[in-house]
Amino acid sequence: MKIIIGCDHAGYNLKIFLLKYLEKESIEVDDIGTDSDEAVDYPDYGYKVARSVASGVYDRGILICGSGVGMSIVANKVNGIRAALVMSAEQAEMSKKHNDANILVFAGRMIDDNTAQDAMHRWLHTEFEGGRHSRRVHKIHDLAKMEN
Repeated sequence: MKIIIGCDHAGYNLKIFLLKYLEKESIEVDDIGTDSDEAVDYPDYGYKVARSVASGVYDRGILICGSGVGMSIVANKVNGIRAALVMSAEQAEMSKKHNDANILVFAGRMIDDNTAQDAMHRWLHTEFEGGRHSRRVHKIHDLAKMEN
C-alpha cells in the first residue's frame, strides 16, 4: 500500500506524530508538507493529495488541517475521491468498510494524537465490504459525473 500525506500549519504536529507510526509499521508514505507550523493555504495541499490518489499514483491519502472541514471540502472536489473526516477509530473503520474512503481527514486541533493514530490504524487495516455498499459508492460517482 502506498500512502500520501499532507497538512496545513494546524495539522503539522499531528502529521509528524502519525508519520512516526507509519514508519514503525513499515508503511510506504510520501509526505508532501507542509514542513512547519508557519501559516500556509490548505487547498494547495488538499488538492495535491486528492489528485495523487485519484490518478492512482497512491492507494490512499491522509489530510490534516485545523478542523478537517477545509481539507474535506477540497479533497471531495476531485472526481473519484471519497474523503472522510473522522474523529474516532469506529468512524474511520466504517468510512472504509461502507464508503471505501480513499482519503482520511483529521482535525488537527480537535483530535488527540492517540485517537488519530488508532483511527488511522483501523482505516489502513480495514477492507471495503462491497456488496450493497458498492452500489452506493457508484451512485456517488455518478452524481459527481453529472455535475461536471
